[in-house]
Amino acid sequence: MNTTIDIPTILVVDDDENILQVLEARLLSSGLTPLLADRAETALEMLACEPVDLIVSDVKMPGMGGHGLLKEVLENWPHIPIIMLTAHGTIPGAVDAIQAGAADYLTKPFDGKELVRRIRAKLTKTSSPATVVKPAETQLDNKGLLGGKAPSMARFLELLERVARSTVTVLLFGESGTGKENAARILHEASPRAKGPFIVVDCGSTQPTLLESELFGHVKGSFTHAMKDKKGLIEEADGGTLFLDEIGNISPDMQTRLLRFLQEGTIRRVGDNVERKVTCRVIAATNANLPQMVANKDFREDLYYRLKVVTLTIPPLRERREDIPILVAGFIKELCSTQNRPLLTVTNDAMDRINSHLWPGNVRELKNTIEAALVFCDDHAITSQDLQIEEPPVDSPILQGSSLSLEDSERETIVRALKATGGVKKNAADKLGISRRAIHYKIKKYGIEE
Repeated sequence: MNTTIDIPTILVVDDDENILQVLEARLLSSGLTPLLADRAETALEMLACEPVDLIVSDVKMPGMGGHGLLKEVLENWPHIPIIMLTAHGTIPGAVDAIQAGAADYLTKPFDGKELVRRIRAKLTKTSSPATVVKPAETQLDNKGLLGGKAPSMARFLELLERVARSTVTVLLFGESGTGKENAARILHEASPRAKGPFIVVDCGSTQPTLLESELFGHVKGSFTHAMKDKKGLIEEADGGTLFLDEIGNISPDMQTRLLRFLQEGTIRRVGDNVERKVTCRVIAATNANLPQMVANKDFREDLYYRLKVVTLTIPPLRERREDIPILVAGFIKELCSTQNRPLLTVTNDAMDRINSHLWPGNVRELKNTIEAALVFCDDHAITSQDLQIEEPPVDSPILQGSSLSLEDSERETIVRALKATGGVKKNAADKLGISRRAIHYKIKKYGIEE
């Protein structure tokens, strides 16, 4: 009889490449599986995508550092113990980490055998090891994100469920019409804050002059027509989830105010001097190329990294065509139920036309097309004549072979950087402003051919 042995996975986080290599070799020789990250931000992304049983992290690193990582882990993955590594001169910092919730600490230089002994001691106390939930096991209500037959969508739904269990900040990328708000609702309703409110802020349609008051609220008399105190949408989201759609459209002043809220967890209404504590999960979404906006100084880099603790990209419909029949059937069932009419079928010629269309408007365009077809349908089946499908112009980026998600998808951004640098990963990482370790991880994560 064959038995399966679960090998614990240890995430090692240190900006010293030599220490990463030494610990990788030590963990492998001890029968443990190492994952390596050279900064806290990369480690958080790995935690959202990979099952991890224990973390070993340096205290002093660029970016949010070990203390920032510890805070995020305690809040979002409290079942994962974390052992801190610290230089002798920064022992007080390690003691602070223990008081904050770290499982243990070691000073550098440390004995590799002693570290492994402490790792195993902590692992024996962990009663709920991390597991990966397969798409077939998902309990999520997909709310319009139907599908999962296509590999890209199956992977997205798998990551969505893993991230949903935490309250970590999420940045959603995706073209218009891919279902970013639906994804945000799933993240909320499967999270520990599901009983709290889900507040949607459309940063794209709200006038910049009104957005500050909408988000932060105001006090009576703070400006013309402020006739009474008003609670802002951030306060309304207390205990729940705040969804900031089209985050790339906010002004520099609003970027500064939002950054302060994300850092401090407090807000001040317009015209008020009182600081108010607000605890909510923040999910932001955009179809803009935020990395390029950061490079152009149009979007604050520090805010960008605060928002992208975890990034998820919804694949466009043309990249998951296997899901189209599932989506069509789901929309027909939903719309027929809403309109109180018998369930319709789709003729072969109509389905052929649907399958051959490139769907530049993504899932939203497909649903609108099915809804319109129900209006024109005379019989119990939708025919090709009932479909009002407009083909994209011949100069469309889709017809030219260039994905519309090129500017939106982190994967495609990395592909472009690699092409621009002749495949030299170090140069591509420098061009993107990320570390070599991070680009190696992302190349593996997205399955980019080298």
